[in-house]
Amino acid sequence: MTFSERKCPICRKPRVAEHAPFCSKRCRDRDLLQWLDDGYALPGQPHDPEDFAGAPQNNPQDD
Repeated sequence: MTFSERKCPICRKPRVAEHAPFCSKRCRDRDLLQWLDDGYALPGQPHDPEDFAGAPQNNPQDD
């Protein structure tokens, strides 16, 4: 399957190299919003933000 035969993962229209792997800026932005709004998830244990609240911060400037 060549690049031009592959479809946009959002709307299924043909891809455009400028916005790869999407067909347009609109679809690219929709995908970004999905990530930012936790619409996508990676497999694994969910993390609790409280687990990181008490953890010491590693600041490279302190070295």
